[in-house]
Amino acid sequence: MRLKLEDIGRMAGVSRSTVSRVINDEPNVRPEVRARVEDVIRRTGFTPNAAARSLVSRRSGILGLVIPMRVHDLFEDPYFARLIRDVTVAGNTAGTTLSLFLFQTEEEEREIYPRVVESGFVDGVLVTATRIGDPLLTRMRASSMPIVMIGRPDTDGVSYVDVDNRGGARRVAEHLVDLGRQRIAMIAAPANTTTGADRHLGFIDGLTERGVVADPQLRVVGDYSEASGYEGMKSLLAERPDAVFAASDAMAIGAMRAIREEGLAIPDDIAVAGFDGFTASESTDPPLTTVRQPVDATAQHAVRLLNRLIDGEIHEPTAEVVPVELLPRRSTAAT
Repeated sequence: MRLKLEDIGRMAGVSRSTVSRVINDEPNVRPEVRARVEDVIRRTGFTPNAAARSLVSRRSGILGLVIPMRVHDLFEDPYFARLIRDVTVAGNTAGTTLSLFLFQTEEEEREIYPRVVESGFVDGVLVTATRIGDPLLTRMRASSMPIVMIGRPDTDGVSYVDVDNRGGARRVAEHLVDLGRQRIAMIAAPANTTTGADRHLGFIDGLTERGVVADPQLRVVGDYSEASGYEGMKSLLAERPDAVFAASDAMAIGAMRAIREEGLAIPDDIAVAGFDGFTASESTDPPLTTVRQPVDATAQHAVRLLNRLIDGEIHEPTAEVVPVELLPRRSTAAT
């Protein structure tokens, strides 16, 4: 039989309303009474009814994760599988439940707004992978719904958590120049995302710091996928680069395949570096030099920040930037 608040109160020698106050962490409960009720809850494994509790607290305990990109693209990108997992873990640790919102068409994207924001189903929303100028973010900002971007937004007034995309790309460029590479190409990410823009700017920063002028003929744009890295590298080979930085590990892996098919050696003929630091980068031949972005830390910071907004602990837009780490490996002959 499922225990009720009355049962917990009877076992703890207190009223039903006192048990409710303890569960909802209200301050007007004596410490010794709170301890007695919490002890009974632990011993019985009691879990309060979520619907009843939400009526009292006016919170559902559910956080939304909105990823406004096509589902078939989503599951081809290892980043999003990691992000969904790590946001789920961070939410569970914080005592909340994750609800994932995906779409396959622009019409579905437009329908996300009322389902997420106006329904009262979620307490707050994490949003990631938006395009620059995405109307979805504009509509959400106009509501009172607490929102945290995962990734830097292209507008002010939105709280966000991002990794140091620009700094990580800068360190890659400096690393390749320091190894004596002179014709350094880039397979960039789409410029209609702030991640793509920041990694491109960081790459230019690094070349400039080392006195190298970026050659526009040595830059192509991919879409984060291995296939786009392969095609991008095939077109770059005519420019005879001696190094290439791909703005994702998947694109770097595609570039390595194109280089080998041309009969060239990595890193003797062309050094290769990526950005992500996922497990696949360790098993390439040779192992891939990359920038590790801590997706787990990003998820933890984002969930924590969103809950602080929901709880009213902070009222102004807040930005948090998580450090990244350059991992030199044999694809650039750095070990």
